Amino acid sequence: MTMAAILPSEARLAVRNEFPGLPPGWSYLDSAATAQKPQSVIDAVARAYGPDYATVHRGVYKRSADMTLAYEAARARAARFIGAQTADEVVFVRGATEGINLVATCWAAENLRAGDRILLSALEHHSNIVPWQMAAARMGAQIDVVPLTPDHRIDLDAMAAMMTPAHKLVALAHVSNVLGSVLDARRAADIAHSAGAKILLDGCQAVPRMTVDVAALDCDFYVYSGHKLYGPTGIGVLWARRELLAAMPPWQGGGSMIDKVSFAGTSYAPPPQRFEAGTPHIVGAVGLAAAINWVEAIGVERIHAHEAALVAQARAALSHINSVTLFGPEDSAGIISFAINGVHPHDIGTILDEGGVAIRAGHHCAQPLMGVLGVEATARASFGAYSTPDDVAALSKGIERVARIFG
Repeated sequence: MTMAAILPSEARLAVRNEFPGLPPGWSYLDSAATAQKPQSVIDAVARAYGPDYATVHRGVYKRSADMTLAYEAARARAARFIGAQTADEVVFVRGATEGINLVATCWAAENLRAGDRILLSALEHHSNIVPWQMAAARMGAQIDVVPLTPDHRIDLDAMAAMMTPAHKLVALAHVSNVLGSVLDARRAADIAHSAGAKILLDGCQAVPRMTVDVAALDCDFYVYSGHKLYGPTGIGVLWARRELLAAMPPWQGGGSMIDKVSFAGTSYAPPPQRFEAGTPHIVGAVGLAAAINWVEAIGVERIHAHEAALVAQARAALSHINSVTLFGPEDSAGIISFAINGVHPHDIGTILDEGGVAIRAGHHCAQPLMGVLGVEATARASFGAYSTPDDVAALSKGIERVARIFG
């Protein structure tokens, strides 16, 4: 399928024009780090901080009641977006990192014991490694690491062979933030459940570029961040099965998460309020709902097809440059990582920036994966709904310049 068949040039221009953070001539290829924001999200945030602003869950006056309705409507919107059955399965958190930490603290406290095992993969983001290392240290558990296939996917055959009854939790990236490789999440869930383990999926890179249905995936926990989904920073979602949330102790203590408080003892609110102590990020939730509305107006699958076409175009262009090494599978989702022989990725990023191309350079919070790839760091270009073939052409031109400069 050609790019024009996926998103005609007129539609590409219309989409890009909705983003005030994208001036003409600037190629923003760092969407995997954080996505730019459409005007509709900016407007929703401005209204929420301006004429609509009030606290939630506390005031009896009309504006507070209206904002409470908007906040809880955002929860329901965030739940429907990933196929959750009910809104009370969704906990608002600061981002996927906090969501994983919540599970690694609250669920682990009730379910991990000395000698238990946790299964991760070699391509995980630090946010899906360090919280489990901390939980394992607290509980006396051990961590095992699933290797990758030759084309840099999580090796599910190896995972199946590694699973034992001692494994209580599997935590995997749905889409790699470095390689763009897509996990066969349902198969991973089936493997985990066959051994009696729960599975958490890190959906940060998945939800902006593919349809997610937690029921169809049969996972137990799912996390995603708003700012990678064209929404605000500081807001994210932890989805969990209702019975799992109900059995977990509170995350933090304070207002909103209680039922009754006395010095003799305190009882806690049911989920999700139990895990949302204090005044929440009200405006972030409203902005997240606006971002989801924007994404669904275009269509997640359409965005995925658009980004996949750009990845294919970029891989084809860069593969013709002899000094470039490409990482990850051919069908990566919206992300391409690469290296240039003899050139540090930071130098690549600096020279590209001189030509108006913004990429990420470094270990991408995935240092163990860098060891697997045999490099200290990579350069990474990542696409969004607003990206165009002109951005790919600018990237290719910039890489050719880098190659010439370094001989």
